[in-house]
Amino acid sequence: MAAQGSASGQIRFLGYGACALAGTLWGTGFYWGRLALDEMNVEHMVLYRFLFACLGMAPVMLGRRARLTAGEWRTMLLTAAFGIPIQFLLQFHGLVLTTVSHASLMVGAMPVLLAAAAAIFAGERLDRIGWLALCASTAGAAMVVLGGDRATTGRETPSLLGDLLVIASLLVALAWILLSKKLMQTHSPPVVTAYTIYSGTLMLVAWNLGSWLLKPVTHQKIEPLPLAHVSLTAWIALAISGLLCTATTTLLWNWGIHHVPTSRAGVFLNIEPALGSILGVELLGERLGPYAWLGGALILGAAITLTTRGHETEPAVILE
Repeated sequence: MAAQGSASGQIRFLGYGACALAGTLWGTGFYWGRLALDEMNVEHMVLYRFLFACLGMAPVMLGRRARLTAGEWRTMLLTAAFGIPIQFLLQFHGLVLTTVSHASLMVGAMPVLLAAAAAIFAGERLDRIGWLALCASTAGAAMVVLGGDRATTGRETPSLLGDLLVIASLLVALAWILLSKKLMQTHSPPVVTAYTIYSGTLMLVAWNLGSWLLKPVTHQKIEPLPLAHVSLTAWIALAISGLLCTATTTLLWNWGIHHVPTSRAGVFLNIEPALGSILGVELLGERLGPYAWLGGALILGAAITLTTRGHETEPAVILE
């Protein structure tokens, strides 16, 4: 029994570690996306990002075959639609209309939204201290984002529409996370991750191809897919976005929430706005003040509180 408890504790620790690393890598996503958006539109940037992600998930697709029922395929396709084309197109169209720091601030609301959704739809329980920790973490993320002296260069200005689009992408992301959690009750995290990314990328291809084919009807100006005139900097940003900020992070996150409660893992999503804000500060020529450092301490304290307190054991790991 002691050995079983020790093994369970190690798996739980690794699960939290995977979520923390995912949050850290996700935190750089807005920065790399902004670099690529300097040379292409949102649809092309997101498509390239996920083509690189497919390259990263190719070993999983080649090495594992999923046996999904018709109902599971419907759930998988819905998960892919929410998690990839809808979420990312909304999010990066919002980023075009706002600043990196503002977009990061919006993401700071995600842990509380996720905890509430997990409690309502997945039956997870979070006590008063857990809710206080999540709120403190979100407040900390806001302090990090707002703790710098704003010295906007004029290239980017925040807008209400941009912020609202980012918030809408967060609500869509909630559906993606909860549906992924449901699929991982019967399939392993690598399989769910790979099939979601490949399915969602095919949807992105269809979206871009459909826009081009409907060009004579809609009379919209559709830019050709950029290739030759894309700089090395943009290609590197796209590769990092796809391989690290998408394929690796999604795999780590899905594996992590398969072993720890989603409501508790959500605290690590606040690493994303904290780190994203720091990169935004560098990008926009801003600097962090004392409130930002206090915010970082709140995020760290909330993470320690949620991950060291006892909670119910999650279901056994499912392997294929």
